[in-house]
Amino acid sequence: MKTVKGFCILFVLQLCLLDSGRTGKVLVWPADFSHWINLQVILEELHHRGHEITVLIPSPSLLIDHTKVPYNVEILQLSVTKETSMEELSTILYEASFDMSKFSWWEMQIKLANIGRKFLLTTKRVCDSAVTNKELLSRLQAAKFDVCIADPLRFCGELVAELLNIPFIYTFRFFSGNVIERLCAGLPMPSSYVPGITSRLTDNMTFIQRLENWLLYTVNDIIYSYYVFPEWDEYYSKVLGKPTTLCEIMGKADMWLFRSYWDFEFPQPYLPNTEFVGGLHCKPAKPLPKEFEEFVQSSGRDGVMVFTLGSMIKNLSEEKSNMIASALAQIPQKVLWRYTGKKPKTLGANTRLYKWIPQNDLLGHPKTRAFITHCGTNGIYEAIYHGVPMVGIPVFGDQHDNLVRMKAKGAAVEVDLQRMTSEDLLNALKAVINNPFYKQNAMKLSRIHHDQPVKPLNRAVFWVEFVMRHKGAKHLRPAFHDLTWFQHHSLDVIGFLLACVAAVAFLVTKCCLFCCWKFGKTTKKKKRE
Repeated sequence: MKTVKGFCILFVLQLCLLDSGRTGKVLVWPADFSHWINLQVILEELHHRGHEITVLIPSPSLLIDHTKVPYNVEILQLSVTKETSMEELSTILYEASFDMSKFSWWEMQIKLANIGRKFLLTTKRVCDSAVTNKELLSRLQAAKFDVCIADPLRFCGELVAELLNIPFIYTFRFFSGNVIERLCAGLPMPSSYVPGITSRLTDNMTFIQRLENWLLYTVNDIIYSYYVFPEWDEYYSKVLGKPTTLCEIMGKADMWLFRSYWDFEFPQPYLPNTEFVGGLHCKPAKPLPKEFEEFVQSSGRDGVMVFTLGSMIKNLSEEKSNMIASALAQIPQKVLWRYTGKKPKTLGANTRLYKWIPQNDLLGHPKTRAFITHCGTNGIYEAIYHGVPMVGIPVFGDQHDNLVRMKAKGAAVEVDLQRMTSEDLLNALKAVINNPFYKQNAMKLSRIHHDQPVKPLNRAVFWVEFVMRHKGAKHLRPAFHDLTWFQHHSLDVIGFLLACVAAVAFLVTKCCLFCCWKFGKTTKKKKRE
């Protein structure tokens, strides 16, 4: 009897364990470069838990090597080559960075919108290769995926999910004041204290800054609503065979996983279907390869500085690289500089160039004193994780705004790549190294980051599996998506109240006029009598 009882208990436990560990199928619509690096971490954990993963990769992908992806891969064949794609991207990046300083504020907003539009048009080629491939869609439909993970930087993942009728999740960097989150996700973003993207403002604004931020919101909303989005609205309507809009489809996202957190962002409102997973790629430092360890140890008490401008800036002008090398040669620290350009003539004995560096492991090394960075989100989060102060040299995109946040939190100083002199860079380096203020604040951010009930990666994976288990998360989706724009802003209510006030005012006026007329008529009659 006891044996039967024990068997029953074990059987029930096994059923429970099997149910809780159910695996599913995940379709992935990735973006390139740092976005892929973050997404890879989530996919590795999902794969480790037994989920089957299929990644849709464009044939000219710049960073994602389909031969090295350890999951199912569907290649989206495009007519353009990898070299052509790289050339297009380089042109867009140049316009978004080195070409911006000569424009006025108004011109810059138009220019940024044009750059965004150009980038999205390159995305449309990839989208076409997926949605017009009936054989591919049939294969994907037959696979019966449980969820699609997409990146809204590259439109179309949500369109594929709609065609396959599966729930989808966004994983995204941006949060503060971005057009997509405002118009498509419905995130409440008061311009009075939520700085818009590219504004380079903090949440503590003067009247003039609030005015500038309000104008930025308004101009961006108008440009995207009437210039960028309509082309995609028409495209999505054509593919789906019914009138729709890009924002309507994007608004169906079950979860938005923002690669940010309150150690990085300024506080602002958010919604139940948003989760913050900033720093999910961060991990403890591993021992350095022998070559790096020997160089780091040779620095003695002075320690080392880690310098990189990211994977997208391959080299600098000869004048600029010599100027930077000259400043680095004047500090007592050893410098590990990730740089693939021509060796600067002014390179000091304390500086060594590398085509690749183990960035996370170097930042976690006890001898690392500071991080010279282009302010990409991944690098900043690794610096926060390890408590390393920064010298920021932003180049394009969200990098300027990222640095503003680190400066506001007292963990970084800024140097302008276009205008800086060797002396400017040297002074910034000395400030971060010698002033304990920056190190203390970097350590404070690190403590905040580590003091979370659930690790960012576990949080991201939980929500992916949550959506898979429940076949969506519509109960977390705000009613904003079911309202028209005038209902959302209560313009119909305001109009009704104004009509009521106007009607009452009209009636009161008419009554007053009638009384005056009656009184005047009575007075005249008495005078005649």
